[in-house]
Amino acid sequence: WDSPFHTACQPGDPAGSARWFLGGRLNVSVNCLDQHVEKSPNRVALIWERDEPGTAVHITYRELLDLTCRLANTLKKYGIQKGDRVAIYMSVSPLSVAAMLACARIGAVHTVVFAGFSAESLAGRIMDSGCKAVITYNQGVRGGRIIELKTTVDEAVKNCPSIKHVFVAQRTDNKVQMDERDIPLEEEMTKADSVCTPESMDSEDMLFMLYTSGSTGKPKGIVHTQAGYLLYAAFTHKYVFDYQQGDVFGCVADIGWITGHSYVVYGPLCNGATSVLFESTPVYPDPGRYWEMVQRLKINQFYGAPTAIRLLLNYGEEWVKKYDRSSLKVLGSVGEPINKEAWQWFYQVVGEGRCTLVDTWWQTETGGICIAPQPSEEKAEIVPAMAMRPFFGIVPVLMDENGEVIEGNDVSGALCIAQPWPGMARTIYGDHQHFVDAYFKVYPGYYFTGDGAYRSQKGYYQITGRMDDIINISGHRLGTAEIEDAMADHPEVPETAVVGYPHKIKGEGAFAFIVLKEQTARVDHIKEELKTIVASKIAKYAVPDHIVVVKRLPKTRSGKIMRRLLRKVVTEQSSNMGDVTTLDDPSVVKEILDSYQKYKKSSS
Repeated sequence: WDSPFHTACQPGDPAGSARWFLGGRLNVSVNCLDQHVEKSPNRVALIWERDEPGTAVHITYRELLDLTCRLANTLKKYGIQKGDRVAIYMSVSPLSVAAMLACARIGAVHTVVFAGFSAESLAGRIMDSGCKAVITYNQGVRGGRIIELKTTVDEAVKNCPSIKHVFVAQRTDNKVQMDERDIPLEEEMTKADSVCTPESMDSEDMLFMLYTSGSTGKPKGIVHTQAGYLLYAAFTHKYVFDYQQGDVFGCVADIGWITGHSYVVYGPLCNGATSVLFESTPVYPDPGRYWEMVQRLKINQFYGAPTAIRLLLNYGEEWVKKYDRSSLKVLGSVGEPINKEAWQWFYQVVGEGRCTLVDTWWQTETGGICIAPQPSEEKAEIVPAMAMRPFFGIVPVLMDENGEVIEGNDVSGALCIAQPWPGMARTIYGDHQHFVDAYFKVYPGYYFTGDGAYRSQKGYYQITGRMDDIINISGHRLGTAEIEDAMADHPEVPETAVVGYPHKIKGEGAFAFIVLKEQTARVDHIKEELKTIVASKIAKYAVPDHIVVVKRLPKTRSGKIMRRLLRKVVTEQSSNMGDVTTLDDPSVVKEILDSYQKYKKSSS
């Protein structure tokens, strides 16, 4: 061989040519960088859409390999070895991507922690995974605001004896306190060699872990490994979004959650794609930010969360129509089921009715997209707000309460997967028993997703919400998402969250929290209209018994509504809220409690 690699599949095969060391070993960073640098070093790998509008930075594959190798050699110099865990607490940037790839190159395991989490959350994750080092920025910039990253890290590592070094990069020109264990990252990288021999990794060695909030409240470290994860991320990226060489792929997720790992970093880079890194927010400096960026960067695939779409929908169409979106070919939705109103707006207004819209269902635990409208036959139908078709190798089944498989169509049940797939998580770090109990014990022989689903008459799948978001009203099983979907049709109610609560007569009843577009004296009138809508769209039994107006809903960083907190409020267990560190803003809890108490007083 004239190189230390041989090619696992023929050039031109789907999802690029995976590069393997002899003996079936590989390195993920080689697949994401070196193989493309050999062929087209000046191809743009990353377009960094910085927080400051109109200041995009283009990074080629050669430049990203150089950054990665220098960072990898710096980690090695300070004692980071194969198998060591490294926490990455950084805003979205080429350097944070290089930090992930540098860990992969030397066989270290990265755990990216969203750069908005509190010191307590960060410390909890560092301690659970036993990290040896943290890589961070002096500060972050988001939505025009400065975020004190280094200060948060300092606070966190006070309680983390495993941390030997904190590598600090500069995102702003502001000085921060530097102590003995702190290392100026860029300074060290300039001294480091730009060549770093990749570590030979077994296909089942750990690549990264990512913490996800469990229904119990304590975050759990989901473990993904090398070959299967990378293969699955690359294949789904190529086929779900119909990615073609030369396209600009715009996934606006943060690298701190799984969508950023699979569809900002690993999937696109393995496929030699140009991937956009979005550092800002959808409304900074104004609600046209996404679409101005689409026009300027000529983005071809746009992948975002329904929560952002619902937010932008409130600002009207003019912010979208102001910009040229003719480059767009595929739109994608991720993170939660998208309601019909948001789907239609995304499809008709943003995509002008000509872009394929893929509503993708998957989880941190699945590693990549499992159910989506594409791939499919050409011109195959796409049903609004439905994930529809299982990806290659995914065998979904619906189970009933007795653990039996539900056959036939036009049926609902617990969504399980019947056979393993390459991207699936391998364990929960340090607690394999919990992994087995949570995902494989509920329905023995199947992976239990925790979600409920409906299989339509044509055999398509629609996610109906978490199983813990299923309520049973007078013997009728109902996903809270269905009630929310109906209520979302009201023009003055942009956001709703419904939870079940114990009801003396019906067993369970529906309790709704709503956000209004603007202050209005018509609150009681709107509540009556909502009840009418639910009654006409679903049935009278589905009508919420209580509707409370709140300023905002409790959401995680990735935009998921934390319904378990709302359940605690309505069942009077607010003294035991569990872990609220994954909330975007924990102060929302007190706000909601106050609104609930006020509502209770007025209705009694």
